[in-house]
Amino acid sequence: MRAFYHPDQALHDPQQYMRFGKVVAPKDLPERTERLLGALRKHGITPEQPAAHGTEPVLAIHDAGFVKFLETAWARWQDLPAERGPEVWPSTFPYWSGRPDEDVRPPCRPTGFIGQLGWYLGDLSVPIGEHCWHSTLRSSETAVSSADAILAGERAVYSLCRPSGHHARADRATGFCYLNNTAIAAQRLRSQFGKVAILDVDAHHGDGTQQIFYRRNDVLTISVHADPTNYYPFFTGYADERGNGPGEGFNLNLPLAHGAGGAAMEAAVAEAGKAIRDFGAEVVVIALGYDAHKDDPIGVLKLEASDFGTIGRQVKGFGLPTLVVQEGGYAIEAIGDCLDAFLGEFK
Repeated sequence: MRAFYHPDQALHDPQQYMRFGKVVAPKDLPERTERLLGALRKHGITPEQPAAHGTEPVLAIHDAGFVKFLETAWARWQDLPAERGPEVWPSTFPYWSGRPDEDVRPPCRPTGFIGQLGWYLGDLSVPIGEHCWHSTLRSSETAVSSADAILAGERAVYSLCRPSGHHARADRATGFCYLNNTAIAAQRLRSQFGKVAILDVDAHHGDGTQQIFYRRNDVLTISVHADPTNYYPFFTGYADERGNGPGEGFNLNLPLAHGAGGAAMEAAVAEAGKAIRDFGAEVVVIALGYDAHKDDPIGVLKLEASDFGTIGRQVKGFGLPTLVVQEGGYAIEAIGDCLDAFLGEFK
């Protein structure tokens, strides 16, 4: 099994995160990558460094104004008064209708930096520091190079992406995510495969991925996650969200009750597998997060590390070329064991 990772992804080192009305230490620590690299070494896998693809694959998914904002945000932050905080952080959030028949919001009307902050950064979990854009671009390039390996004939590739991506919408960063690596990889695979399936297994709904493909019938999006009625991202991830227009019937959400464990996850992945087969998928992208582990500091599910081995066995049973894209997981002591278990049954 091949894998890709760029060491510059670890340069992203957020300093602040808002939780329960209080600024607390961030959860997406650079140390996460070291634990995952350790699990790869245990299986004799040495990640390759991705090629420098630049923003062209990114712009196949993301709005150009949004990408330019991310690229220039840190430099523009330096022009603000000296009392500014240590990172780019928004202070206003504009209303959006949430209409599913809109692929993207209208262009951002404010040209001033503060107004654009509230438009392009969707919450207080996506601070932008000095190295954020650099790491984010490298993370997207990791996904693109992994997709290219599948296009070249590999049957299984692991993409160690950090920052994660599944909350990033076409024109908005949110939930620790800036660019949607999973969606960028899936779009890249569409250059050769007629039908691509995405299975997102994470404590949180893959709301960005859903939004990006919600009106399309060539990419099936499935998300297994914790019930969002009282859990992030709150406003999406419900079972009645089935797609819109041409995409009607090509989005499947499988929310799990808070406290659910391995048996519930296994059943949901089995249901997802049936949908993938019925769709006639030619390739599958697995957006894999470990924040469903029982020890995750922001999780509400109760999976053991061994349960990720069950997921790996189920995914292998799909019998399709498979690109695994790393998403969440913040229990530093557990995430290596989760990946180890997954690979033990999958590769």
